[in-house]
Amino acid sequence: MTEIDAKIDALVPAWLHLPDIAEMFDIEVTRVRQLVKDGQLIAVRRGENRALQVPAAFIDGNKVVKGLAGTLTLLRDDHFTDEEMLEWLFTPDPSLPGTPAQALSENRGTEVKRRAQALAV
Repeated sequence: MTEIDAKIDALVPAWLHLPDIAEMFDIEVTRVRQLVKDGQLIAVRRGENRALQVPAAFIDGNKVVKGLAGTLTLLRDDHFTDEEMLEWLFTPDPSLPGTPAQALSENRGTEVKRRAQALAV
């Protein structure tokens, strides 16, 4: 859970507050915080109140986008910080096409994970 810089903030098109995610998932906010703590989601402090927020692209209806947790694990294993992961996930990749976050939401997680693994080489 980190403070976000303006460059990365501009890359992410939409954000959700933790209570909103809890409502979408029909769970307690503490469970959403646990998802963040467990590395299944990335939350950053942003806005006037510095409230914790998660990129909306990480949520698919009432669940975390398929493949996101595995991708985050691969990036963490490569010593990416939360900011670096967000930057990588939301920076357009012409070979995908689109952003890795967009590819995950379109069920193209295998390609995203391939690229994440290639970063370690």
